Amino acid sequence: MTTLVNTSRTLKKDKVLYWVFTSLFVLMDSVPAIMFNSQMAKDGIRGMGFPAWFGVELGIGKLIGGLLLILPMVPARFKEWAYVGFGISLISAFIGNFILIDPLHALAPLAVMVVLTVSYVYFHRVWANK
Repeated sequence: MTTLVNTSRTLKKDKVLYWVFTSLFVLMDSVPAIMFNSQMAKDGIRGMGFPAWFGVELGIGKLIGGLLLILPMVPARFKEWAYVGFGISLISAFIGNFILIDPLHALAPLAVMVVLTVSYVYFHRVWANK
């Protein structure tokens, strides 16, 4: 009986942590992507040597990925690919900021990557119990 209660508590804790970190990630990375057409975003993309269309593509991709992560009815396979896409995007942002701008600016994508990683770990813990 105690094992069942402990398992239930653990699953509930895992679900809460999954939703907290996933929501935090979407608020940190996907919601700001709405501003992909702002002058600051355009200048940042241009300053790193990317064409203007890349900022639009990245912004739309982040919005779609954020929806895939946050909507509960989305199949796990699609969520996995969203995690992969965000991981590649954040690793690229870390490298680009570190090399092209300033190593201190590279800490921001690294911090967001930590939040994404925690979300990913708890996604698997929750999904394994379904």
